[in-house]
Amino acid sequence: MTDTISPAVDVGIRRMTGFVGAEITGVDTTRPLSDDTIATLRRALLEHKVIFLRGQRLDYESEVAFAQRFGELTLGHPLYGGPEGKPLLREMDSKGEGTRANHWHTDLTYLERPPAFAFLHNVVCPPVGGDTIWCNTAVAYSRLPQDLRDLADRLRIVHSNDADFTDDTYDGDARSRYLEHQFEAEHPAVRVHEETGERSLLLGGFARRVQGFSPQAGRDLIRMLTEYAIKPEHTVRWKWQKDDLVIWDNQATLHYAVYDYHGQHRRGERVTVGGPVPVGVDGSPSVVLRGDTSAYTAGLTR
Repeated sequence: MTDTISPAVDVGIRRMTGFVGAEITGVDTTRPLSDDTIATLRRALLEHKVIFLRGQRLDYESEVAFAQRFGELTLGHPLYGGPEGKPLLREMDSKGEGTRANHWHTDLTYLERPPAFAFLHNVVCPPVGGDTIWCNTAVAYSRLPQDLRDLADRLRIVHSNDADFTDDTYDGDARSRYLEHQFEAEHPAVRVHEETGERSLLLGGFARRVQGFSPQAGRDLIRMLTEYAIKPEHTVRWKWQKDDLVIWDNQATLHYAVYDYHGQHRRGERVTVGGPVPVGVDGSPSVVLRGDTSAYTAGLTR
């Protein structure tokens, strides 16, 4: 692709906290970007886990074109697909169903292959509220007490779409429709990042039980690990503006959409890059326990 902007050395990267998040300047994602610029953004994403770009006036075609520079895209959602004519898009609209997402989660971990990267473009902001918080699960893992880290390395956790996240974000008929199709996958509690080699905690609101432990003991283990992950020093909080684009490494983060804008309109548009099958410290991959994800992963070849 022909370069149409300044070289990558003009990209600004400003760290936002000590452990996670960086704001990017000097990049217009609506225009074709050089390979060097994309490489710079990818390095920043892998290092800081979530990157923030203001003033990106993207439509469906330009968001897809930009995100595809980071890998093959999935369908918009394994249950809902995407809007008509926009199969790779997930609309996050407060007027729709199940868009509160006010629970710590990593996207779609009930699948064998959760997305690698997520690209969320803000279209409508409430006048007040609606921030999103991310935490760095790689640094959280590195700061666990040694004995707990050793235990986490050996744990296998079952993730399901019938879990706490669903209870917190879907009500009544919407919950029933969301659970018409059941998905479960068994993941290592600690995954090894395919690109960076870092170890990170694979947790979140879809985590339901720990293999080999009683239901109560498993929930206690998940809760304990999550409490370490979401300590404030491991987090960054973003106040959205219209046309913000936020990209996060779904392989090394949890996030939480703060639901403090009751009755106000909030809408974002997300596309996701397909991810690898997570692999644990011992080399054992994740496995499907329930559900057929072939329709979702077919987006990888579109």
